[in-house]
Amino acid sequence: MKKLIVLSLGLLVCLCSQAQKEKKMTTEEKVNQYAKVKLTTDLSHLSANEQKMVGLFIDIAEIMDDIYWKQAYGNKQDILKHKDKWEREFALINYGPWDRMNDWEPFIEGAKKKLPGVNFYPEDMTKEEFNSLKDQNKNSQYSVIRRDKQGKLIVKGYYEEYKGKIDKAISLMEEALIYCDNQAMRNYLVKRIKALRTNDYFESDMAWMDMKDSNLDFVVGPIENYDDELFGLKTSFEAFVLVKDPVWSKSLAKYIKLLPDLQKGLPCDEKFKKEVPGTESDLNVYDVLYYGGDCNAAGKTIAINLPNDEKVQLAKGSRRLQLKNAMRAKFDAIVVPIAEQVMNPEQLKLINFEAFFSDVMFHEVAHGLGIKNTITGKGPCRQALQGEYSAYEEAKADVLGLYMVNELIKRGEVKDLTEEQCIATFVAGLFRSIRFGSTEAHGRANLMCYNYFLKAGAFKRDKKGIYTIDFAKAKKAIEGWSALLLETEGMGDYEKAAEYSKKNAVIGKDLQKDLDKINSKGIPVDVVFEQGRKVLGL
Repeated sequence: MKKLIVLSLGLLVCLCSQAQKEKKMTTEEKVNQYAKVKLTTDLSHLSANEQKMVGLFIDIAEIMDDIYWKQAYGNKQDILKHKDKWEREFALINYGPWDRMNDWEPFIEGAKKKLPGVNFYPEDMTKEEFNSLKDQNKNSQYSVIRRDKQGKLIVKGYYEEYKGKIDKAISLMEEALIYCDNQAMRNYLVKRIKALRTNDYFESDMAWMDMKDSNLDFVVGPIENYDDELFGLKTSFEAFVLVKDPVWSKSLAKYIKLLPDLQKGLPCDEKFKKEVPGTESDLNVYDVLYYGGDCNAAGKTIAINLPNDEKVQLAKGSRRLQLKNAMRAKFDAIVVPIAEQVMNPEQLKLINFEAFFSDVMFHEVAHGLGIKNTITGKGPCRQALQGEYSAYEEAKADVLGLYMVNELIKRGEVKDLTEEQCIATFVAGLFRSIRFGSTEAHGRANLMCYNYFLKAGAFKRDKKGIYTIDFAKAKKAIEGWSALLLETEGMGDYEKAAEYSKKNAVIGKDLQKDLDKINSKGIPVDVVFEQGRKVLGL
């Protein structure tokens, strides 16, 4: 998804490390940089049974949240008993004592540096030791690495590792089945229960792909691998509780059928676009009722593109879920105020919510384009690029999403928007995600894009830090950046990818000045939700 999660494009983050050194923020100031938003919507059209299911799904999401704490940090109670109110509150936002939006900088005295493999691997494990481990399940997305009593590495599946919590979640899912009247949802829940026990999620992912006519949706389990910065393998537990917006959803269905044709027209060498994307995907709009676990950590996802399993994507495509209420909250509180600080006033007029919505939506669609398996025999792109994959995949989705919406505008498939509106909104979005910092996947992706566009002349910055877009050069930059990213994934050259990101996922002096200006205006870095049964009146 990504976790989309995109972006997912709407995610925003706090001060970068250089600025932090110049002016150290208090933890209270860091907490107050997150705008509080009540996560709610109208549930009156749901049946009594559906409302009962929503409550149970929220209860399950809270369990996923507890498991994620164990993965990302350890014992949550160590945080809850902390004496300092603001440090405790900021740790709850970040799921640990590290500022995720500031290159994982510790903000609690005595906290150790965040491990690249968090709690998926032993703290003292080396890459060489992992590579020499003779167990085919070591590369599973649903396993952790531990040491036995003799100190040797062993592999434990997620169900074995988190059995108590998972069993409790399964019990609640079985209760939800009592109230479930939708056959596709029932099938998904039954298979997801099995998946949680067996650590085999393929069948339940396939079942989720068929769950398109339900008023509710429930994304639950170990999904994204952003936190595993060691190998990019292990997935984190999370949950979204969603309710469909039927009016907005109806207008989007036609775009999925165009994917094979859009794939053929990608601006890259033919060998990097030979795979045919599935067309059983769906594109729908939802309001979020609850975020739990990984998706709730610091910057919040505003769009979902799942499943991540390449086999499912090639067989059926993926589902793209746009989270409208969360997206609107970020656009109003963050996107517009940032654009007002950095954009040419004449081009500022081009930025609107519909363009933002389209950029985010087609970012998620673009995850299904390009290539999933390397052409060099190195296996899946995800595996070949290791810890670099997430940043490159997010960068690919960003720019191909923009490329796609522009193509559809040219064809007349997308009406009431112009290419200039989408490009201007995209450029403003670069500043949003750059605030993630250079260690977060979306932040690195947008830093590489910013620097590529700058060198290509897609925009120019004046001495006051105001950006003016050259739309003709921007369109060429979109094609060039797309080609470079598709080639990088298709070749699967980890060393080359790492070298490029090291040189280009950086913040220059001028960009730092712009970020400092944005931060000085008190613009929220992201949102933190007031959510749960009480907020929804359940």
